[in-house]
Amino acid sequence: MDPAALAKSAQVFAGNCASCHAGGKNLINAQKTLKKDALEKYGMYSKDKIVYQITNGKPPMPAFKGRLKPDVITALADYVLYQADNGWQ
Repeated sequence: MDPAALAKSAQVFAGNCASCHAGGKNLINAQKTLKKDALEKYGMYSKDKIVYQITNGKPPMPAFKGRLKPDVITALADYVLYQADNGWQ
């Protein structure tokens, strides 16, 4: 990810996702984190699957369709995968 896209996606993540997923964690279900090993274990280590999850939600996670533009959701998926690959530093 280029630095500008990374910074922008980090801001969107902080404003929309970090309340439950700060640092790649999951405050609702501690086993289903956004860490690479967990994403792989649950079959979610995929840009398309992460885009789907962000867009449509899955209780208790809200859907962000209509709240975030599709290109922003795609950038968030890239950000999640980037952070997962880099240990959420």
